[in-house]
Amino acid sequence: MLTLEALRLIQDDFSLTADLTLPTGRLAALIGPSGAGKSTLLAAISGFFNPTGGRVLWNGQDITHLPPGDRPVSILFQDNNLFPHLTVDQNVGLGLAPRLRLSSDERARVAEILALTGLTGLGDRKPAALSGGQQSRAALARTLLSGRPVVLLDEPFSALGPGLKDEMLDLAASLLRAAGRTLLMVTHDPDDAVRIADDTILVADGKAAPPVHTKDLLAHPPEVLRRYLGKTGFS
Repeated sequence: MLTLEALRLIQDDFSLTADLTLPTGRLAALIGPSGAGKSTLLAAISGFFNPTGGRVLWNGQDITHLPPGDRPVSILFQDNNLFPHLTVDQNVGLGLAPRLRLSSDERARVAEILALTGLTGLGDRKPAALSGGQQSRAALARTLLSGRPVVLLDEPFSALGPGLKDEMLDLAASLLRAAGRTLLMVTHDPDDAVRIADDTILVADGKAAPPVHTKDLLAHPPEVLRRYLGKTGFS
């Protein structure tokens, strides 16, 4: 269970509060206006942004001040954070072994996730030799392979066309559900939330609201979400 307990994030004239709980194994979307703090919230959960107050808890354990590498969290940033000097195989393999000393079974798992993400035959390439969409899929492959129980995705499919985006959404949801992992995914597209998210967290007006069932929230959005969506409801 992921708990944000009276969490306060402040930087210059930006502030955000969050007081919510997401049960283990739930897939949740973060949605709201640009600049509301969705990415900053993921950064705080993953350890890349220090909160001003409150706590981040995983299964009751306070992880607020743990360094990113010691948290039960994998995060995929918007820029994919691939290492340019490593091959695709190596970048993805980091999800299993940070020192890249992979067993034969682990190498087989890398090959399997590359196949699932449509990257078979590209394992020996460097990121610069890939398209933007291929880089996104390689970064997703590493995140899915990591095995950490909390997965944070920050608009991971913005470089993909609609068909491939839906395919990657479905793949991520299927693998995460099967493993009982918890997801928080930033998206600007309500279709993404409807497609895979059990719950949606609205981030707006300085607050990350508690999760609400996705279809219920989008069918009867509050005023700030109606303004963002440009419609009275979504079905």
